[in-house]
Amino acid sequence: MGSDRQVAVFGAYGHTGRFVVAELLKRGYTPVLSGRDADKLKALAHEAGLEARVASADDPGALDRALAGTSAVINCAGPFAFTTAPVIEAALRARIPYLDVAAEIEANLDTFAHFADRAREAGALIVPAMAFFGGLGDLLATAAMGDWTEADSADVAYGLSHWHPTAGTRLSGAVSRERRGDHRLRYTGGQWERRTDAPPMLEWSFPEPMGSRPVIGEFTMADVVTIPSHLSIPDVTTYMTAEAARDVASPDTPAPAAADGSGRSDQTFLIDAVVRSGETVRRAVARGQDIYAVTAPLVVEALARVLDGRTHAVGVASAGQMFDAPDFLRALSPHVTLELCP
Repeated sequence: MGSDRQVAVFGAYGHTGRFVVAELLKRGYTPVLSGRDADKLKALAHEAGLEARVASADDPGALDRALAGTSAVINCAGPFAFTTAPVIEAALRARIPYLDVAAEIEANLDTFAHFADRAREAGALIVPAMAFFGGLGDLLATAAMGDWTEADSADVAYGLSHWHPTAGTRLSGAVSRERRGDHRLRYTGGQWERRTDAPPMLEWSFPEPMGSRPVIGEFTMADVVTIPSHLSIPDVTTYMTAEAARDVASPDTPAPAAADGSGRSDQTFLIDAVVRSGETVRRAVARGQDIYAVTAPLVVEALARVLDGRTHAVGVASAGQMFDAPDFLRALSPHVTLELCP
């Protein structure tokens, strides 16, 4: 293990990676910048006054050098279909925890399938999807469960004011679509279904002041991987406001633009996580600004808990299994406003 304040950030110069680097610095860590683009890495290192270590996912030796002497690695480099396994392998060799911000369904499924046994046997900590998609919804659903040990269903509805995707989001989405082909994925009856029909258009009653909005049902995101990985819930569904879904699908939608000094865009979000058992409904709601920017406090809070031992699992585990969900969510203030409605 290396210095407990040095943290490798792979993909540090990307849109989300820059937010993660800034959050690490704010919390007293020393980011070690890494990625394959030497010019972008050098520019960020000069700007931030930090060490840069060039590495690509297809060069194990360079990855080992990038992680040397660090206490953990945060993987911010998509498409995660190409980077997750190599960086996890490097973390296992270095015997340090691994966290990522992957929203790609297939990459997260691969992490659970390929590394669960090895990580558990090695006593390693691997936390995938520690981001807005995957991590936050999982924490909300877990908190909403409370003392329940099982539920009939979990629904996570995303109320985004708009969605201006980054270049990384577009590339990752293209890779996911290529892997899925003409199918979409749905989790029902405790298993994955491959569907060829169009997802349903529905109305979702968000908490006020958002209210009823048209949504695309079965807009399957990483939460549908993370939630059933540890909660006994046979039906898990995610929903997206129709306008935001159109934004991310359109090739003409611009990239996010900074609206304040921190670099956050003016995008706002509301996540409505609802779990049901029979006729009883429990709900957890989170509000905040900028889905990319909020990923930074999410993953850095997870890092802090991993490094100081505030964990509940060993091996590959999602946020809701690895951490005390209500306590974690409260720690995200002022980045996220939380409401628990049992």
